Amino acid sequence: MDKSPDAFRTISEVAEDLDVPQHVLRFWETRFSHIKPLKRGGGRRYYRPDDIDLLKGIRHFLYGEGYTIKGVQRILKEEGVRFVQAIGRGEQSVASIPQGSGQESAEDLSPANGTQPYEDEDSDRLPLRQGLSSEALRELKVALEELYECDRVLSSLKGTGEASAGE
Repeated sequence: MDKSPDAFRTISEVAEDLDVPQHVLRFWETRFSHIKPLKRGGGRRYYRPDDIDLLKGIRHFLYGEGYTIKGVQRILKEEGVRFVQAIGRGEQSVASIPQGSGQESAEDLSPANGTQPYEDEDSDRLPLRQGLSSEALRELKVALEELYECDRVLSSLKGTGEASAGE
C-alpha cells in the first residue's frame, strides 16, 4: 500500500526516491541548516513533504545544474527555502534566478589558456571537464560528499580521543 502524499517518509524512502545514499542526506543536514527532519527515538529521521521538496531542489542544483554546496547555500540565502522547494516540485525554473545571485558558468571560471580550473572557494558551479559525462560528474560529486562525511567522522573521533594511534 502506497503512503499518502502528506505522509512522513523515512530516510531510506527519501534516499531511494532521490537516488542518493542515506549518508548523503545526513551529510546535507550538516551543510544546509534548513534541512530539519523530525527525529524520533533512536535518532530515526522522518521527513515531511516540505523537507522532501527542499531535498529535491538541493539535489537538482547539485547534480542537475552543477552547483557546489556553497553555491546552493548562497541560493538558499538569496532566494529562500520556498524557491528551492518550488524547484524541487518542478514549479520553478533555474532560469528564474536573477543575475548577480552568485551563478557562474563554466566559461566564467575558465582561465585564458582554455584548461578548466578545479573548484575553489569562490566558485558556485563545478566546471565541467570536456568529455566528462553528466553521470560521471554525478558519481564524482557523490564520492566527494562521501569524503567530506569521512572527514567529519574522523574529526569527531579526534575530539573524543578515539582517533588512530598514528597521530
